[in-house]
Amino acid sequence: MASSSSLSSTSVPSLMKDEKWRNWAELPSKLTSSILLRLGAIEILENAQKVCTSWHRVCKDPSMWRKIDIDNRNDRAAFKYNLESMCRHAVDRSQGGLVEIEIWYYGTNDLIKYIADRSSNLKSLGLVRCIPITDEGVAKAVSKVPLLEDLEVSYCLFSGESLRDIGRSCPNLKTLKLNRNPEFMFSNSGFDDNAIAIAGSMPELRRLQLLGNGLTNKGLNAILDGCPHLEHLDLRQCFNINLVGDLKKRCLERIKDLRHPNDSDYDSDDDSD
Repeated sequence: MASSSSLSSTSVPSLMKDEKWRNWAELPSKLTSSILLRLGAIEILENAQKVCTSWHRVCKDPSMWRKIDIDNRNDRAAFKYNLESMCRHAVDRSQGGLVEIEIWYYGTNDLIKYIADRSSNLKSLGLVRCIPITDEGVAKAVSKVPLLEDLEVSYCLFSGESLRDIGRSCPNLKTLKLNRNPEFMFSNSGFDDNAIAIAGSMPELRRLQLLGNGLTNKGLNAILDGCPHLEHLDLRQCFNINLVGDLKKRCLERIKDLRHPNDSDYDSDDDSD
């Protein structure tokens, strides 16, 4: 974000022409923080905090770091930074107040352990295409964040045992996205270990997304039995499921928002497709 002097005259509202509003560095801290919160972590750490002393002070406030999204999905320039180091720095700034974090590509077991050790209030964790992480690493990390409500782990091998550990550690878990498990993506064989683990350990789930999972009708029935509060169920590309007859009727009666195995990938709010 640039100073007011660099803005075009047509973009400056009448309020900004008032003498006391001409210097953005003199804006009230609450207003400054509400503006800076619209930026991503990279922009704050690399640019905004360097504008002036008052902005630097605002950028260091722990309330600025309750949510961290170091988004490197569509920005090639982001890869020139040490994103793991930047993420650790952002977590440190939260001073234990971190509530939500999403990580794409650069996540490691060491990083998620670092986050969990310093974020006992964490409620939402997203890990997408973080190839180095393991299911054991995720399970150990989330055992330290019992308030966790939302978890996404996509493109990662995940065993039923680790899912059971997560369910026991996080009794408040309401959303689980376990997408594109590589073990199932190129296999035609049915595999219900994940589904049975979810059914047996996550009774409070409201939203479950299992894109490309290998579960069969047996696993789906187990989920319906074990997750009585489930309202949103995404089964796209779960081609071992035969959603007909009594099972289809049961799903339609129980689930408010049901995505079928053959439904399109391109109309979802999920960016991990």
